[in-house]
Amino acid sequence: MSGSLSVFSDPKSVAVVGASPDPAKWGYWIARGALRGAHRRDVHLVNAKGAAIEGVRSARSLGELPSVPELVVLATPARTVPAVVDEALALGVKGFLGITAHIDLANGEPGLERRLADRIRRAGARIVGPNCLGLYDAEAELELAWGTFAPGGIAIVSQSGQLGLEIAGLAAHAGLGVSRFVSVGNQVDVTAADLLADLVAHDATRTVVLYLESFGAGRDLVDVMARLRAAGKRVIVLTVGASDASRAAARSHTGALTASTDVVAAACRAAGAVLVETPAQAIDLAHLLAGGPLPAGDRVAIVSDSGGQGALAADVTARHRLRVPPLSDATRAAVAALLPDGAGAANPIDLAGAGEQDLDTYARVVDVLLRSGEVDAVVLSGYFGCYGADTPTLVERELEVAASLGLSVAEHGRPVLVHSMSHDSEAVRELRTRSVPALFTIDAVARSLRLAVELVRSEPAGEGPGLAVPAAPLGGTGEALPYLAGRDLLARAGLDYPRAVSVRTPEDAAEAARAMAGPFVLKAGWLEHKTEVGGVAVGLPDPDAVRAALADMAGRLGEGDYVLEEMDTRADAVELIVGARRDDAFGPVVLVGLGGVQAEVYRDVALALAPVTAAEARRLVESLAGLPLLTGFRGRPPADLDAVAESVAAVSRLIAADPAVAECEVNPLRAGPGGAVAVDALVLAAVPQDPPPSTDQ
Repeated sequence: MSGSLSVFSDPKSVAVVGASPDPAKWGYWIARGALRGAHRRDVHLVNAKGAAIEGVRSARSLGELPSVPELVVLATPARTVPAVVDEALALGVKGFLGITAHIDLANGEPGLERRLADRIRRAGARIVGPNCLGLYDAEAELELAWGTFAPGGIAIVSQSGQLGLEIAGLAAHAGLGVSRFVSVGNQVDVTAADLLADLVAHDATRTVVLYLESFGAGRDLVDVMARLRAAGKRVIVLTVGASDASRAAARSHTGALTASTDVVAAACRAAGAVLVETPAQAIDLAHLLAGGPLPAGDRVAIVSDSGGQGALAADVTARHRLRVPPLSDATRAAVAALLPDGAGAANPIDLAGAGEQDLDTYARVVDVLLRSGEVDAVVLSGYFGCYGADTPTLVERELEVAASLGLSVAEHGRPVLVHSMSHDSEAVRELRTRSVPALFTIDAVARSLRLAVELVRSEPAGEGPGLAVPAAPLGGTGEALPYLAGRDLLARAGLDYPRAVSVRTPEDAAEAARAMAGPFVLKAGWLEHKTEVGGVAVGLPDPDAVRAALADMAGRLGEGDYVLEEMDTRADAVELIVGARRDDAFGPVVLVGLGGVQAEVYRDVALALAPVTAAEARRLVESLAGLPLLTGFRGRPPADLDAVAESVAAVSRLIAADPAVAECEVNPLRAGPGGAVAVDALVLAAVPQDPPPSTDQ
């Protein structure tokens, strides 16, 4: 690792404090793993009773060691950790790996872990953890973790040690293996972002899997994930938080429509990373990212030796929003020439027994499809991978075909994914070594291919997204601005609003109406949720109707600042919601979706980290399932998508540039052929956060 973190990748010496001869204890596993690297570094074991572990006699304390260890593993009981840290710092130890958990609780001192971290940093040392499962580096033969690891090209950085271990096990089972594993634990000092940054120059790592439950300084993570992508390393992210629990108390539609995983997904897109839902999905996708080409688009050809499997593969692929396009006459003819009479040369392609007659048919058909340029990827579904396993005399022939598939992939620069009925045959392993992902289910193939398409379509990372961050920390969300004040703020940001004035009495309202163009909308300007309490009257045709409406509304809601607004009456307008808020980890985010009073029913929204450009905003709009409503559904005139995009970009700039705004929302933004008109405004003020108390003692 770089700089002060190098002590955690290839230390010159290690001491395991809390080493144990009991195989059921952490101290045994850590000690045994450390001893496996004893041929390239000094390994010391410390046990209070001087016990022997794996035939190696331990010291009773750090002070008894013949030399000062560079890295100390803390696997000792929690109540003893502070004394061990102090002794180690006095000796000049440079790094700590904190396995032990519940240090605060065991010592009866809340905040003790943070204070220990402060002492460690002041002494020029660093700590990973505490409460972590450990770390592993294949290249450095450093094994200081529970469990076993197979070397490979995947780096795992995980907030949950056991979940990280599950990912490592799945990788080993899939023949991928691990380059580096770090369980980050409580992150009192070294953070996940620090550890990811070190992987940028880690040659053994080709793919990174990150699991986090909390993201801390999220924009730092976005920047480092972008740097990893720029270095040619793909990042796969796992997290939790898709449930509705965190949204139950939201004060706006924007808050109610935004799960924490939605924001993480937006951050991943900004960084050129990809969010998955399970460890198995992470490893399935890692096959595709392990060195072969990625799909340039979403056009897929399907080849199968079973008509049923081919048809099902086409359905599953389509459900994952991938296209199975018809082939040109020339390509169909070229494929048909390789198949027996009656075989299906359309897409999907049914080999109709041609594979059994000549295994080379698989490679020949796939090569024709890749060479055609009409598809971005080929999916081979069915029995291939099982021939040699079921008929040993066919092993070599099947391996030769697997090699041919790999050569076609390399020549044409387009991926081939194999759905094989074999979990782990020789042919399946050969395919994987040839950068041809071989997965056991068609669902895994289609899902991984879709994620890869989205990954390729995300913006190039370069030196990082360069996204604005909040100018000041937030202590929470304060009061809502009065309607006119919020409207004016959004209008200055660039949104188009109809004419409006403040009125207080029925006579004021009628007089104002005479100078404006009807019909009119009357609103109780001081209320956040006007519609729910009858604080909005629409379609008022003339001054008399305005006078009557305000008299009625004031009678029910009391005196206050009412707003009279000219009404947007375009029949072809589509109602959208455009909102923005500040996420605790990732800062400002912007949202666009189908709006109006049914916004939370539709839940058709797209998010991005703010600010966004108008071009980026347009891509968000175009990703909505309801896009046909904006592009001329059933003969209606299309809406001005450029005007919608400009409105989204304006809201995103406001939330990114103004730290006094915690949340803002326009619902609805009415989009039609003549532009986009905002007819609502909700702006919630930000409350500055007090600085945290010092932990120095």
